[in-house]
Amino acid sequence: MSNVKGQLKEKLTNENYNKLIALDNPKMHKFIADAIELTNPASVFVCDNSKADIDYIRSQALKAGEETELNIKGHTCHFDGYYDQGRDKANTKYLISADSKIGATLNSIDKASGTKEVKSFLKDSMVGREMLVCFFCLGPVDSEFSIACVQITDSPYVAHSESILYRAGYEQFKKIGSAENFFRFIHSEGELEGKVSKNIDKRRVYIDLEEDLVYSTNTQYGGNTIGLKKLALRLAIQKASKEDWLAEHMFVLGAHGPKNRVTYFAGAFPSACGKTSTAMLPGQTIIGDDIAYLRKKDGAVRCVNVEKGIFGIIRDVNAENDPIIHQALTSPCEVIFSNILVDNKKPHWLGMGAELPKDGVNYSGQWQTGKTDEKGNEITASHKNARYCLSITELGNRDELADAPEGVELGGVIYGGRDSDTWVPVEQAFSWDEGIIIKGASIESETTAATLGKQGVRTFNLMSNLDFLSIPLGQYIQNNLDFAKTIKNPPSVFSVNYFLKNKDGQYLNSIADKKIWILWAELRVNGEVEAIETPTGFIPKYEDLAKLFKEHLSTNYSESDYVEQFTIRIPENIAKIARIEKIYKEKVSDTPKIVFDTFANVSSRLNSFKDKHGDYVSPFDLLK
Repeated sequence: MSNVKGQLKEKLTNENYNKLIALDNPKMHKFIADAIELTNPASVFVCDNSKADIDYIRSQALKAGEETELNIKGHTCHFDGYYDQGRDKANTKYLISADSKIGATLNSIDKASGTKEVKSFLKDSMVGREMLVCFFCLGPVDSEFSIACVQITDSPYVAHSESILYRAGYEQFKKIGSAENFFRFIHSEGELEGKVSKNIDKRRVYIDLEEDLVYSTNTQYGGNTIGLKKLALRLAIQKASKEDWLAEHMFVLGAHGPKNRVTYFAGAFPSACGKTSTAMLPGQTIIGDDIAYLRKKDGAVRCVNVEKGIFGIIRDVNAENDPIIHQALTSPCEVIFSNILVDNKKPHWLGMGAELPKDGVNYSGQWQTGKTDEKGNEITASHKNARYCLSITELGNRDELADAPEGVELGGVIYGGRDSDTWVPVEQAFSWDEGIIIKGASIESETTAATLGKQGVRTFNLMSNLDFLSIPLGQYIQNNLDFAKTIKNPPSVFSVNYFLKNKDGQYLNSIADKKIWILWAELRVNGEVEAIETPTGFIPKYEDLAKLFKEHLSTNYSESDYVEQFTIRIPENIAKIARIEKIYKEKVSDTPKIVFDTFANVSSRLNSFKDKHGDYVSPFDLLK
């Protein structure tokens, strides 16, 4: 250890050395010393999460040109490279040892050769640059949910983003002392061309599950570089599996019921299925929009938001549909916009509710309407995956328990997908097990016109977490099933579907209607409304929905709309179960037997229902 301290003292100024050594953690010190030796930076800055240190990182992002100031105080803009605009799924791999039992179902690479490769790309990658060493905490600080993290990067943009998105972790490292159970991340932008990563062909994001360590290089895009986001989720899923808790790709929402009651829900939705808009429902309060940890305590399920900020897709965020987020994006506060269009220091993006300029600067450089890339593809004014990064403290609907160390008690779990013809707008599962299997483990999302390839293709996405699983799929399902076994009254499980269409291809619901489905679920959790039993769960009664529509949206909800939306579609439900069952039989060798048993039971109920009522059954017929 003395040699490690000697290495650190040689490279760090006295001020930075003292900040680092104040954290008495030999494993962390060695990680930093090894990173210095590997990347060979000109200097090292240790961030202690003080305002002065955060301000320094922000100033360095501006000085390096990784961010530029915009016309509103606190707002900056960052551009990633033209071919570095999203998560690199192909080159995001797990480093798996030859004797590991989990590699077969994951995008993986041999640990020895993969580590050698990524370290060769990181070798001397910080020559002439400053290494930034930052400390963060996943989950509220000083909590049983807390996971301490250390991020090394040569990108002040990445460090600045994480300071907005994650809770300060310097003091958390003081609390854990010499403990070794923390997450480690090392990132380098690699060689730059202008202000962006040059060697995209050498872009790598390698995850070592055995060491709780992530390597990232030759990339700047947040999903590949902001280690504590989906990269940390992969580490947390494995950790949770070992320790009997859950790490989920879920928002956390406070639904406000009668007499000032607040019932908390966690929800998993694939991309473009209404996840953030549900977390931001008018009149409700937000805990978080993306990642949640769930633990059992005192006979209940408690939950926290892993993050304290939002790294959200900005496309279609506007004053009408997203008034609270839009207010923050147009007010003086700390916001990083990425890959949008800038004209006269003003940010512009697709779907912002105003006409876009004909020219400006965007992720492709100087831009004007009609510009195409080298392949002849149109370059849009703002990238379709352009983002905003801001703290939830800037939102007017932030829940008062957002940072509670003990988390919030969950009343319900919600699963949603993009489904044009099968699921009704809202339905409650009969039990936790059926909810996990028939709702969560059966999520499908139909591709849209914005997706390359054929429109309307159903994509399977287990719990909306498929891309981030670091354990076998069957084990992940079993973990979710087992999680509630010792809970007397586990959270109720619901499915929602905002995308049901009629025979003419028109949506049956407005954007605002999702609020009603969530408020009905809130009433069900608290036993305040009855429901109609179907083969797949409980659906609302007409009079309860009509009352909610009148009270909360000031609209008259017609019986004909109710019938069209909540008619039980037997053939489509049977076909859906058959599709999902086929996936598990062919692709998930460790699928728990209860999954197939449940599929068989629900299919049997649907067929019996069909024999008695026919293919399409009005909810009113079930009340006769």
